[in-house]
Amino acid sequence: MLLLDALSPAPRCLRMFLLEKGLVLPSRQIDVFSGENRQPSCLAHNPAGQTPALLLDDGTCLAESVAIMEYLEELHPAPALIGSTPQQRALTRQWQRRAELNITENIHNAYHYAEGLPRFESRIPVAPEAADGLKRVAQDRIRWLDGMLGGHTWLAGPQFSIADIWLYVWLDFAESMGQPFDHSLPRLGPWFERVAARPAAVASLHPGCKPGGVRG
Repeated sequence: MLLLDALSPAPRCLRMFLLEKGLVLPSRQIDVFSGENRQPSCLAHNPAGQTPALLLDDGTCLAESVAIMEYLEELHPAPALIGSTPQQRALTRQWQRRAELNITENIHNAYHYAEGLPRFESRIPVAPEAADGLKRVAQDRIRWLDGMLGGHTWLAGPQFSIADIWLYVWLDFAESMGQPFDHSLPRLGPWFERVAARPAAVASLHPGCKPGGVRG
């Protein structure tokens, strides 16, 4: 296996997952800021031009960080970060999707259309006029999610999971890009601090992270 890694939130989610699992994979760094991921050498493996990507020994390329985490969990089921029963896995996927569809996709696109516009306007369709609205939607949905947590220690219940990894990494990225959330929220505020205190949270930061720059 070879992991195509980068300084970006989705690759950081996978790095945090690997650290929590105690897994080490050979990796190659891709410079997404210069657009290396859009060059023929990378597109030959992953036509979507995204990171992370996992090259398997038979030549298969797996992309999308959640799909890669699902694959690795099947190979290395312990410690379970998706779930050890069908019910646990379903709950984890439910909460990860709630976070992704309602919050992190809005954060991501708002960044593309605002702070990241100089980087992305020549690469993808952009809608700068949508950025402020997407940011408002993300903040509203963060409050919505806070109200649904109840007494959960972690998003999907008593067990730490990829749902926590996904939301934490993207909220940490958002803070570094001018989209902070309200840390006084009664459930998500303490939850964020609990995740941040895990050794894998800091260790998953890319070595290329600079003070005041993108946290990924």
